[in-house]
Amino acid sequence: MHSRAHLQPRVARRWSGEMMLKAYLFDFGQTLVDSADGFRTAEKEAETKIFEDLGLESWSEFLSNYRRLRREHHDISNFSRKALWQVVYQHYGRPDPAFLAEAERGYWNTVRSRTKPFPEAKVVLEQLGSRYRLALITNSQASGEHRLNKFPELASLFEVIVVAGEAGVPTKPDPQPFLLCLEKLGIAPAEAVYVGDDWRIDVCGAREAGIRPVWLQHHSTSRKWPSVETPVPIITSLEQLLDLEDR
Repeated sequence: MHSRAHLQPRVARRWSGEMMLKAYLFDFGQTLVDSADGFRTAEKEAETKIFEDLGLESWSEFLSNYRRLRREHHDISNFSRKALWQVVYQHYGRPDPAFLAEAERGYWNTVRSRTKPFPEAKVVLEQLGSRYRLALITNSQASGEHRLNKFPELASLFEVIVVAGEAGVPTKPDPQPFLLCLEKLGIAPAEAVYVGDDWRIDVCGAREAGIRPVWLQHHSTSRKWPSVETPVPIITSLEQLLDLEDR
């Protein structure tokens, strides 16, 4: 884990001498709010129900197949649980049951009910918002009400909100949602910083759109981060964003 003292000089040098920073763009899930417990609980419930419904004998074999198929779906930015579960049933030569749509709604309700803001999120956004324009780019949940709607105190701080995966906008890491956000703000890519937790979806997506990324690896989350060599600034708390310099 990196300390604030260690990271601050790296981040400051990264921004030194570049175009004037005008806006901070943010991801939502696992960047401003922590849904880790919700996802763990929802996944466990879904895995158990499907395993029992399929009438299988080997839990370890099923779990291996389920997680492989889930990873393949995530790799193409498909976050629909129903679509994943349909593929799981197809893998076992079974037609998908009628309860999957309702199960997906229940899945996201569980995630939403167990989501909480990172303690420093609101204060950091308010402080940044006093100097910069703020925007949010988040992928759609594919079913049910987005978690963002549970936190109007955070949503109200953003000038622009883009929900990728809705209204014909492709999901991140496609550059279109990033570019759409910049267009709505009326700024150039080099005038913005994007903060997100996912290496492929957030960091690589923002970089493809020409936006400077910051990779959040929040200290409070238990997670195996991708091992990559990168010049992208890495922070372990949103508070460290206040150390960025736009000289």
